[in-house]
Amino acid sequence: MWLYRNAAWFAKGLREYTKSGYESASKDFVPADLEVQVPGRAFLITGGNSGIGKVTATEIAKRGGTVHLVCRDPGRAEGAKGEIIRESGNQNIFLHIVDLSDPKRIWKFVENFKQEHKLNVLINNAGCMVNERELTEDGLEKNFATNTLGVYILTTALIPVLEKEHDPRVITVSSGGMLVQKLNTHDLQSERTAFNGTMVYAQNKRQQVVLTERWAQMHPAIHFSSMHPGWADTPAVRLSMPGFHARLGDRLRSAAQGADTVLWLALSSAVTTQPSGLFFQDRKPVPTHLPFAGTSSSPAEEDKLIEILEQLAQRFK
Repeated sequence: MWLYRNAAWFAKGLREYTKSGYESASKDFVPADLEVQVPGRAFLITGGNSGIGKVTATEIAKRGGTVHLVCRDPGRAEGAKGEIIRESGNQNIFLHIVDLSDPKRIWKFVENFKQEHKLNVLINNAGCMVNERELTEDGLEKNFATNTLGVYILTTALIPVLEKEHDPRVITVSSGGMLVQKLNTHDLQSERTAFNGTMVYAQNKRQQVVLTERWAQMHPAIHFSSMHPGWADTPAVRLSMPGFHARLGDRLRSAAQGADTVLWLALSSAVTTQPSGLFFQDRKPVPTHLPFAGTSSSPAEEDKLIEILEQLAQRFK
């Protein structure tokens, strides 16, 4: 089954996730969907200093939105902020230095943020793929801490802030890699099996999709979505997946192509005609499972995921 999932996923990827896949899909895009101005709306983007996050931040800034960049590295973040201001002419760019693998820092950040700012759209873009098992200072496996627990704490803590505003949205940048993974709540921190960074990352991305579906049910006032940006040529891919990057080469999408559906989900009024909780690729909702792949999870398994995450989140509050 594992071999089937991976072969089917890679074949699908070559058809749909590459630059040619984007070019084919974009023939059906409605250009007017992104011909909008959003002054007065506030957007928080994690990992906004490079790649898809930076493109997203820049394009929102060009349309007049207030942008909050949540980044880990102060030097790179300051440079990105300056570039976004210069390119967009928008001064309403705020920088927050937060390591999303540190749950205590996330809680502290949200406490400060909600006292000073409003928020219409949260974009969970930052990701982590370390290829050797590495623990944070809190003893958490780093991929899980960043991609799953960090996203869980940031999102749930900001829900009361979002619910106060008009047309609130949460977009989580997942990955098509999650299609090869069935939700596994028995080993969330990769303690019992041989560590494979790519598969751990894919599992984290499955967890994000499940969380998005559950949040949509629990918080109907907010529009939740997850999405796959395709296989894009970003600094993160070059660093974490050098072999994959070399193999695909110029077939990879640009960062702007990868960011297109993030922007569409964040900006377009057409999004609100779609149900909350869906998984998108190239501006369309797509299935969250490959045919016959056996990756569906039960409500009990999904409840268990949320229970574990909530317990961990409260431990660090």
